[in-house]
Amino acid sequence: QVHLVESGGGLVQAGDSLRLSCAASGRSFSDFGMGWFRQAPGEGRLFVAAINWNGGNTYYRDSVKGRFTISRDNAQNTVYLQMNNLKPEDTAVYYCAAGDPAGGTSPTRFNYWGQGTQVTVSS
Repeated sequence: QVHLVESGGGLVQAGDSLRLSCAASGRSFSDFGMGWFRQAPGEGRLFVAAINWNGGNTYYRDSVKGRFTISRDNAQNTVYLQMNNLKPEDTAVYYCAAGDPAGGTSPTRFNYWGQGTQVTVSS
């Protein structure tokens, strides 16, 4: 079992930056690939970014490439999502997930989910 707790969300203006953190506890953190997903009101949960177990491979949805960076610190059992040049369309609840060591873009590859943190970007 893995327990995930996200933090770092908030209300910002377009063009600002935020860094989300996800602290994991339970099983060995380095056993898992990690991902970030987001869900806006009335929409489904969308893939944002993922990273494999050792940080060697990363994946991003097209709309965040060049703006968002996923990273992990296995010694601190934490995964991060650095979000720069935020846009109003990035507004959503952001969820951290743990799963397949290889990572991936499908939510089916992730077994454990956090409760989410709200990110709101005003124009």
